[in-house]
Amino acid sequence: MRNAFLRAALGALLLATLLPASPDAQTIADRYRATTDRIIAAALSDSAAYDRVALLTDKFGHRLSGSASLEQALDWIVDEMRRDGLANVRGEPVLVPRWVRGSESAELVEPRRVKLHMLGLGGSVATPPDGITAPVLVVTSFDELTARGDEARGKIVLFDVPFTNYGATVQYRSRGPVEAAKLGAVAVLIRSVASNSMQNPHTGATRYDTAVTRIPAAALGVEDAAMLHRMHARGERVVVTLKMEATTHPDAMSRNVVAELVGREKPEEIVVLGGHIDSWDVGQGAMDDAGGSVAAWEVLRVLKRLGLQPRRTIRVVLWTNEENGLRGATAYRDAHAAEIPRHMLAMESDGGVFAPEGFSVAGTADAVAMVTGLATLLESIGATRIAAGGAGADVGPLTAAGVPGLGLDVDGTRYFWYHHSEADTMDKLDPREVAQCVAAMAVMAYVVAEMPETIPRRAPR
Repeated sequence: MRNAFLRAALGALLLATLLPASPDAQTIADRYRATTDRIIAAALSDSAAYDRVALLTDKFGHRLSGSASLEQALDWIVDEMRRDGLANVRGEPVLVPRWVRGSESAELVEPRRVKLHMLGLGGSVATPPDGITAPVLVVTSFDELTARGDEARGKIVLFDVPFTNYGATVQYRSRGPVEAAKLGAVAVLIRSVASNSMQNPHTGATRYDTAVTRIPAAALGVEDAAMLHRMHARGERVVVTLKMEATTHPDAMSRNVVAELVGREKPEEIVVLGGHIDSWDVGQGAMDDAGGSVAAWEVLRVLKRLGLQPRRTIRVVLWTNEENGLRGATAYRDAHAAEIPRHMLAMESDGGVFAPEGFSVAGTADAVAMVTGLATLLESIGATRIAAGGAGADVGPLTAAGVPGLGLDVDGTRYFWYHHSEADTMDKLDPREVAQCVAAMAVMAYVVAEMPETIPRRAPR
């Protein structure tokens, strides 16, 4: 029996080598190369996406959850999407937090007087009206804070932690106030979570623990944090006055904005892509993430202009409240719970619309392999690098439910120079790079929406 099976296998192998490959043996990428070359050419033919990001950010500025500027921007986007002729344009309601910065300042009092460059951390509580004036304890890690815990009581703790990578360094922004408050600190300052700086402090969300006293928290410019550290290391008495008027208001109503290119054969199956339309309340939120939102929106406009109606529906979602709550992402998951088994792919751009280099895949090894094959379609724009990883915060609830995810990976050299700061403005973007991001997402969205095959799913987590 064993020899019979072996002979049959050898015969089948010999037959395969003698017969020409059937059309089914062609790669999925080769099947769609001509069409995707057209998509790339159309995306690169003008600066429409860049121009629309500029109009959005110049017209409305930053767009913090609960702000009038965000809601005005959403009204405008809905109108523009309808003018583009997109289908099923709508706002889906989301209840979001509303935190208002108010006036704020930090001043070095000793050993000399100088205004410090600061931004309150999102969600921080206020200081008393006259501020907090206290000596500063400088530490470079949570371990050092613990070791010097008896020195923290009554102090303003400054975490002067050099940037290594976002995941490692951002914990001082999110956990710092709680860890310092446990030891009796009266406020927290952090060195901005930034890979470079020109005295532009970077904000971002912080978190509190209901079992621990809430203390005010702010970020300093990298240069100011380093100066205070040097003074402290020389044994000088370092005293700072921190004033913050931050307030948290009742939740406000906002929206995820949704538009579609309806599929011709399987409209109930969905490829979703987008970015987050909210931003912090500094700069213009151009890089983070008006650019990603508009690039995803432009994908539908490019495909529609080319007359391409794929087999499945492509849905763009501009999520609200990514920065300080992720309420838009969870609201989308909950509102579309019945559709989640029919979501074929969830794609996000939230790393800046700089030169695209490829995608990060949230999915199985087979999903990574399939996407790697599809990425050969992006050789002309250099976006072929594929790696396993996360796909983004807003698609996180979908990928946790088993939906394959893609996160657009770009040249991140400059991203943390501007992230969450006054420097996140339109001039940091390049029209050609924005168009390349559109092209990369359009190719992936179209092919996954069009091919009969589906990307393998993984079990829900």
